[in-house]
Amino acid sequence: MRGVTIAPEPDLAPTGLPDTEPRGESESVGTVVLAGLANLVIAVAKLVAGLFSGSAAMLSEAAHSFADTVTEVFLYVALRRGGKPADEEHPFGYGKESYVWAFIAALFTFVGGAGFSIYHGVITIVEGESGGAYLASYLVLAVSFVAEGSSFLKARRQVRDESRRWRTTPTRFLRLTADTTVKAVYFEDSAALIGLLVAAAGLGLTQLTGSGVWDGLASVVIGLLLLVVAFVLASSNVSLLVGRAVPRRIHNQIAADLRALPVVTGIPTLLTMQIGPGDILVAAKVDFDDEALGKDIEAASDEAERRLRERFPEIRYVFLDPTRGKPGRDHLDGGLDL
Repeated sequence: MRGVTIAPEPDLAPTGLPDTEPRGESESVGTVVLAGLANLVIAVAKLVAGLFSGSAAMLSEAAHSFADTVTEVFLYVALRRGGKPADEEHPFGYGKESYVWAFIAALFTFVGGAGFSIYHGVITIVEGESGGAYLASYLVLAVSFVAEGSSFLKARRQVRDESRRWRTTPTRFLRLTADTTVKAVYFEDSAALIGLLVAAAGLGLTQLTGSGVWDGLASVVIGLLLLVVAFVLASSNVSLLVGRAVPRRIHNQIAADLRALPVVTGIPTLLTMQIGPGDILVAAKVDFDDEALGKDIEAASDEAERRLRERFPEIRYVFLDPTRGKPGRDHLDGGLDL
């Protein structure tokens, strides 16, 4: 008996009810929308203050916020496009399309935010001109910090809740999560808060010394900060687009659940892949007991689906291939050991 396949209906949730909105998507959409609105308002205020004061750091912060606003639009598109149900042309759904749009968002942060900030900062350092209207700039930075902080707190709350659900630390969750939208918002808001402090420091030193070099240096630092964020997010999305495995802990638990089935004697091969922010594919070669009947193997396969999806509702597809294993060999490749 070869090629036992278990694949739940693509449009059914773990409960058997229509899955019109993937798990966690509603909260991610709220996080992205709040971040986008906050960034848009802040960007306009920073631009006005930057043009009025002539501060390179303020103009860099305006570019930063405008870039973040556009990336939030891309992330919103990523959530909507990636959540489309499977069809005949895309039987595993459109989950990976969300990584395409998230990758584009990371590139825009690189080009639109970091590029402008570094360029404008270097020009200011070379020219050495100092700005004015410091009070207005400080007020805008203070209001921006409050707005960015509100968006960051929402993203942090979602990260904390999700990390608890997966029984891991927030840091590990951010490193391993396949939900690149909440990851992007969290990192971008963190960078924004740091950037605001850097801009305030640059303005303060410029005001004290009368030299625009400090303002220019602050702009360059903001640009470098955006470069780091863009690189981290782009690398994560590329890895998921190529086909990243689930974390090692989940991989080992899946193997343990399969191996615990009464008629299973070994798991020669276990492969997993994130096919979307909330979708996992599991494929395994399973060594069943040589004395097991066909009905026993079918019952075990049904039990495997039940166990795996009960423990990890994100598992949408399970493919089991009965195979004859070699004595003493239980080879489990495919986990993401981070």
